[in-house]
Amino acid sequence: MNKKLISLMAAALTLLSASGQLTFTGVGEYPVIEVTPDLAMTGLHKIYVVYDTNGVGMTYTSSTGERATVTSYDAHNWGNPDTVPTMWNGYTTSLLQVIPNKGYKIQEGTGSPFYFWVVNYADYFLELNDMSYGSETPCNLIAFNVDGQADAIPYYTIHGNRQVLDREIKLTYNTLVWDDSTHWQEKEVVETFAALDQAVEILPPLCNTAFMLTGDRFLEEWGIGQGIEGEYFYTQAVGCGTTAEQEDRGNNNEKGLESGLGGSAPVHIIFTGYPTDAVVYRVWEMAKDQEFENVILQYNQDEVDYTFNEAGTYYMRYMVANADGSCESYGDVYTITVSESELVCPNIFSPGSTEGVNDIWKVSYKSLIEFHCWIFNRWGTLICEFTDPGSGWDGTYHGRLVDTGVYYYVVTALGSDGIKYKKRGDITILRYKKGASGTSGGGTAGGDTGGY
Repeated sequence: MNKKLISLMAAALTLLSASGQLTFTGVGEYPVIEVTPDLAMTGLHKIYVVYDTNGVGMTYTSSTGERATVTSYDAHNWGNPDTVPTMWNGYTTSLLQVIPNKGYKIQEGTGSPFYFWVVNYADYFLELNDMSYGSETPCNLIAFNVDGQADAIPYYTIHGNRQVLDREIKLTYNTLVWDDSTHWQEKEVVETFAALDQAVEILPPLCNTAFMLTGDRFLEEWGIGQGIEGEYFYTQAVGCGTTAEQEDRGNNNEKGLESGLGGSAPVHIIFTGYPTDAVVYRVWEMAKDQEFENVILQYNQDEVDYTFNEAGTYYMRYMVANADGSCESYGDVYTITVSESELVCPNIFSPGSTEGVNDIWKVSYKSLIEFHCWIFNRWGTLICEFTDPGSGWDGTYHGRLVDTGVYYYVVTALGSDGIKYKKRGDITILRYKKGASGTSGGGTAGGDTGGY
C-alpha cells in the first residue's frame, strides 16, 4: 500500500464512541493510533495518539440528532473541566482545532459520557542517536546511556491521576538460558521500556552479544521506526547449571532417600557442572556443613565421580568465576545422606520353592563397604562364597540343589560408620520340590564334598 493511498485513508479517521461517532480530520499521512486503557482504573474509553495535532480537528456525529457538549481537562483542572467551544450544524458537533495533550468528555443528552485523551506525538518525538553501556557492575547489572530523546508520554485519568503511556521501546539481545537438563541454550531476549527518561538497566547477558534499541510502538505502526546498535558486548557475567546422578546398585536394600541423594553405602554419584561462556575458574566443593565454612574436598574440574563410603551427611556445590574472579556464580547445593551400617543374617530358607518365596539366602544390610561370606556343609566343605552383599546363595552346589538340613555361614563386613562385623551361624534348609535344579545366585561354589 503506497503512502498516497495511506494519506487518503487517514484523512478522516472515524471511531465509535458510546453513542455516536468521533471523527478526526486532517490527520495527514499518519493515521491516528487508538489505545484502549484500563477503563476501571482510568475511566477513559480511549487514548488517541496523533502524529501532529497541528491542523487536526474532530467531529462528533450524534446518534440522536442532539447537540453534544464537549469539555476538556488536564492535570490542573480535572475536577472543573473547561467547556470547549464547538460548532453545530444540526447533526454534528465540530472542533476545528484539537487542543493536544488533554482529556475530553463528550456528553450527548442524558446518555453515558464518552471519555478520551488526545496525545500530540510531535511533543514527545522519539530520537535515537547512539547508546553505550557502563561496566561498573558487570556481574549484576548493565546500565545503558542513550543519546537521544524518548520522554514519558503522560496522560491523566478522569480523577486526575497521572499515568504513563507505554511506548514499548525495545532492547533486543541474546543470552544463555539453562534448560534444566544438561544444556545452555542461546536465546533472544526483548526487554521493553515505557520511556527512556529513566535509567535503562538489565541483568547482564551470559554470552557475548550485540544490543539493538528500536522503537517506539507508534513510529513502528506508522512504518517509520528507529533503531540503533550499540558497541558489541563481551560478557563478564557467569552462570552454571549442575546435575547429580546416583548409581542404582540393583539390589533390594536401601538405594537412596525419598528426597535428595544418599542411602546405603557405598553411594556412588557423578556430579557434573555446566559453565557458561565467560567461566575460566571452576570448582566442586564438598563440606559437612551447609555454609561450607569447612570445605573437606575440592575438585577443579567440571565432572566429579565420587563414592561416599562413610556414614554422615555431606554437602556438594559447584562454583564458577570469570578470569579475574570479579564475577562468580554458585549452582544448587546437593545434600547426600549416607546411612549407618546394619547387617542381619537369616537362618532359614527354602531353595527351589515353586512359589519363589524365600528361595535365596540373602543378608539384610545397610551401608556395608566391605563384605565377604562363606557357606559350609556339616563336614566343613565350602559350598558357596560371595563378596557382594546384594547377592546370595540359592541352595545349589555344582548346579544341583543340596539336601535339606543344617549348613553354616561365616560373614565378615565393614560398615560405613567404621563398625566391623564378624558373624557365624547356621542355616536350616527346609524341604523343597525334589529333583528341581537351579543356578548359583551370584556365589562361587567350593570343591567337591564327597557327598552332602
